[in-house]
Amino acid sequence: MNEILLPVAIVAGIGLLAGLGLAVASIVMAVPKDEKAEAVLELLPGANCGACGYSGCSGYAKALAHGEAKPGLCSPGGAAVAQAVSEVLGVSGEVELQAAVVRCVGGCAAAPRTVAYEGMQTCAAAALTAGGLSGCRYGCLGFGDCARVCEYGAISLKDGLAAVDPARCKGCSLCVKACPKGLIRLTPLKEQAAVQCSSRDKGAATVKACQTGCIGCGKCVRACPRGAIRVEDFHAAVDPAQCTACGACVSACPRGCITLFTASPR
Repeated sequence: MNEILLPVAIVAGIGLLAGLGLAVASIVMAVPKDEKAEAVLELLPGANCGACGYSGCSGYAKALAHGEAKPGLCSPGGAAVAQAVSEVLGVSGEVELQAAVVRCVGGCAAAPRTVAYEGMQTCAAAALTAGGLSGCRYGCLGFGDCARVCEYGAISLKDGLAAVDPARCKGCSLCVKACPKGLIRLTPLKEQAAVQCSSRDKGAATVKACQTGCIGCGKCVRACPRGAIRVEDFHAAVDPAQCTACGACVSACPRGCITLFTASPR
């Protein structure tokens, strides 16, 4: 009987010592909870989109709790989340709402396809194999990678071109990351002019490739009373902070690639 009980007692003793050791280690090595960060994390939408500039909602919550970030950086959460976070932290903060803009209006009618692509029906695959499907190597590929990642149904496809509904867009930036051409950018949700073209080719090449491509003629620059537009690398760009949405540049553009970006605040 002793021959059986002794091994059992030894094993039980080892188990008891191991359990005590683990209990002590869990206390000594425990990472203290950041209650403020956890409280903030519960308020965030959980999109983990990275639009705030941090590694997901947990990274942003930690930065907020430590005073390293402002409450208004969560575009998907909007003003309601910014206000709730501000109350928890005891600070004041406003959110600058943003929306995505596709910097291309050259659909199939304006920039007819010149490549017979038969591969995977995704922009990522087409960009790797064909580079572009029309004469414009900067244009939208039109397979909707951006629309598939949008959780808010803000992106639609028409005539081989992606378009964003600013009123539904939450500014999460997932579409920005999904576009292999880098055509989608976030811009403040305010009335402003937007150059919806990404071509950097010289005017003659752009005219040949697309009926609506920016040729860098500078007419919009001269028409703008606020000096909000500049031309670099044969391409016009609008500074949203300076633009008052007067529409002068839209009227002056001979190519029709400048549009007024308007949407009511969410």
